[in-house]
Amino acid sequence: MSAHVSRLTVYPVKSFGGHVVDALDLEVAGPVADRRWMVVDEAGVTLTARKFPRMLSATAEPLPGGVRLTSAELGSLDVAEPVGGRVLEVSMSRVGTVHDAGDDAAAWCSELVGRPARLTWLDDPARRGMSDKHGGTLDDPLALTDTAPLHVFTTASLHQLNLWAAQAHDEVVASALASDASSPAAFQPLDVRRFRPNIVVDGDLTAFEEDGWGHIVVGGVELRFADHCGRCVMTTVDPDTYAKGREPLRSLARHRRWDGEVWFGIQAVPLGAGRIALGDAVTAAPRLP
Repeated sequence: MSAHVSRLTVYPVKSFGGHVVDALDLEVAGPVADRRWMVVDEAGVTLTARKFPRMLSATAEPLPGGVRLTSAELGSLDVAEPVGGRVLEVSMSRVGTVHDAGDDAAAWCSELVGRPARLTWLDDPARRGMSDKHGGTLDDPLALTDTAPLHVFTTASLHQLNLWAAQAHDEVVASALASDASSPAAFQPLDVRRFRPNIVVDGDLTAFEEDGWGHIVVGGVELRFADHCGRCVMTTVDPDTYAKGREPLRSLARHRRWDGEVWFGIQAVPLGAGRIALGDAVTAAPRLP
C-alpha cells in the first residue's frame, strides 16, 4: 500500500463549511477544535444543513480561545469561547448542556438560517462519549459529531463514485432523448466537500479499500477503525449553489447499500495525540474478522 494524505479539513461549527488546513492536530476526541460549536433553535434542537442548506455558505476558522465565523453576505464575526457563560439544555444525544455564545453570535446565526437561533459551545468532549452502535464506548470522548471523531476516505473511492454517478446521468440523458424530453444539465463531478471528510487519502489504492482498514497510521499518529460511514441527504446539497439533487445517494443506493443504509468512507478514532500534515504517509493493517 502506497498512500499519503492529500487533504485535511476541520469543521469548528457543525454544518458550516470546512476550514482546509495544511496540518491537523489530533487528540483522542478528534481534530482539535473540530465540531465544538453548533447552532440550535430556541428549544435546543440542533440546526443542520440537512434542513438549512445555507449553513454551508458560512465557514468557521478556529482561533486561540474562539472561532471566526465568515459569510459572504454577513461578513466576519469573532466569537470567544463562552467559558462560564449561560448554560443551555440541548436535545442532542449524550450532550445534556452546552454554553451559549452570546447575543451577537445569536443574531449572526439567526440571520444565516432565517429563524431565531443560538450559537453554542461544548466545553469538554469527554462529557459526551461515543455510542457502541458506531464502534465506540462512552469512554471514547466525542465532540458534536454524529458518530465518531474522524471521517476518512480515499480519492480512489470518490473517483469510482463519480464514474457511477456519470453513468447514471448518461442513462437519464438517454431516456430523455428517447422520450423527446428535455435533457438534464451536463454532469458535474461530485465535489469532495459534499462528504465533509477530515482526512482524504491518495495513492496506489483500489476503490473502497478503506472499508477493510483496521489499524491505521497517519504520519506518526495511530487510528483505529470505528464504523463505516452511512450517508444522508446532506450529501445531495451542492456546496456552491446549495441546490439539492439525487446524487450521490442514487448511485450509492445502487452500488453500496446494505443493512438499510448507503455507505461511503469510514469513521476512525485516534489512539493518541499528535499532528498530521499534507503528504504524510498512510499505512493500514486489515481489520480482523
